[in-house]
Amino acid sequence: MKVIQSIIIFVTLLCFLIDAATIPEEHRQRSPDGAEAKRLERRGKPRKQRKPGQRRRKKDGGMPKYFHEPGGSQLGNHYDSRYHQGIQDYADRKDTQLHMLRAYLTFFNHHHIETWLAHGTLLGWWWNGKMLPWDWDIDTQISGSTLKYLGERYNHTHYDYVSLDDPPVKRTYLLDINPASVERERGNGNNIIDARWIDTRNGLYIDITGLSETHPKDQPGVWACKNYHRYHTTDLYPMRETMYEGVIAKVPYAYDRILTQEYNEKALVLTEYQGHRWDPIVKEWLQKSDEELAEDKKEKEAADREKKKNEEGKKAEEKEKQEEAKKNQEAEKQRKTEGQERKDKEKAEKEKEKVDKDAEKRRLKGQQHLMSGKRRKAVEKAAQLKSESKSDVNAQDKVKEGGQSSGEVTISDGKSL
Repeated sequence: MKVIQSIIIFVTLLCFLIDAATIPEEHRQRSPDGAEAKRLERRGKPRKQRKPGQRRRKKDGGMPKYFHEPGGSQLGNHYDSRYHQGIQDYADRKDTQLHMLRAYLTFFNHHHIETWLAHGTLLGWWWNGKMLPWDWDIDTQISGSTLKYLGERYNHTHYDYVSLDDPPVKRTYLLDINPASVERERGNGNNIIDARWIDTRNGLYIDITGLSETHPKDQPGVWACKNYHRYHTTDLYPMRETMYEGVIAKVPYAYDRILTQEYNEKALVLTEYQGHRWDPIVKEWLQKSDEELAEDKKEKEAADREKKKNEEGKKAEEKEKQEEAKKNQEAEKQRKTEGQERKDKEKAEKEKEKVDKDAEKRRLKGQQHLMSGKRRKAVEKAAQLKSESKSDVNAQDKVKEGGQSSGEVTISDGKSL
């Protein structure tokens, strides 16, 4: 029996080896390379379990967006999607913001947690200690350490608020701390808001942002939020205690410098804005009537028309200037061209005159040479003729002298004879 089992095992192994030898090269399993070996190694390991409340991180290292708004319009971005019931009208929105802010400040004061007004909310305090009636945003700030404390002690707290009005207003608010608030840098930009105080009736909220010394070694004493607002310690501290909408609140020490840096000085003196006008007697921003809005609309349309007319006039003037400049350039170019042509013509005439002068000089020089040669020949000939004439005279003189000598001899001979 053992022999038979051994034979079966041997035959099975032999068949396996034969099959392996006949498998094409491209179908044979290769030994994994370094990257593949790491992937296979990771497959065998269990995944790390996220802690309760921990959000999954994106590949870029940042967390996904935590707070969500319904959107659809600019006003829709001022509501939390979880409690949104629709856009409120002017009066309901003001009432919601008033009690929401009072509840927020009351909660923080009761628990001795430091917070202060920021941005447009701080600007409203500067005018009259109240919210700007056209502003849909309510902004507050806290320190990074306070933000951490809130996350550990009061996250997801539901606060039941009862106002001191008659009859009292009863509402519930949610303090929700963003899990990404532990990241004090901007990251991917999805979570620049660190926390919210939310009205659970309709979703309107207060934005809470933390300030931290993100670079204490390189920039000591510089506090920053995730939306690139930066403050010096001396801008913030010591905090000033004040009243805001009838509740104790705090504002930064150098609030005036902070406001002028963020909004410029115009925001501190402009008395008409967003359908409201400042009444210095009652010290309130009053909503304009329909008649005033209609008049403002007419004035704005007239101002727009005047502006458009001025812009068109400026464009026409600019176009005319450009055309005039173009004409001047073309005229200048034409003058330069004509001047160049004139210079070229004068140069050609000068060159021709020079050539003619040189030719005349050569002609005159040739004539001079010719005249000199003729004159020399004439002089030579005259000299030759003179020489010949002189020779003839000499010869005649000699003949004459010879004749005289012979006669004397004859005479003398005759006399002697």
